[in-house]
Amino acid sequence: MPIYEFHCAKCERDSEILVRSTDWKNAECPHCGSKKLSKKFSTFASANSGDSGTRGARPSGGGGHSCGGGGCGCH
Repeated sequence: MPIYEFHCAKCERDSEILVRSTDWKNAECPHCGSKKLSKKFSTFASANSGDSGTRGARPSGGGGHSCGGGGCGCH
């Protein structure tokens, strides 16, 4: 069963709820019990998202520098 994000029209809170994709309209708000939920558009995180390749980069070659290609201000 997937986890969906919902917004409750009664208490105005957002929640993540584990429901079957066909039964989400019967889901209740875990905060107030209301069934006035609307499914939110969700995105997923990717390990490669972010700027152009500087995150997690390893220095090439010697020098003993290990800042990862930025962040220390020396690049």
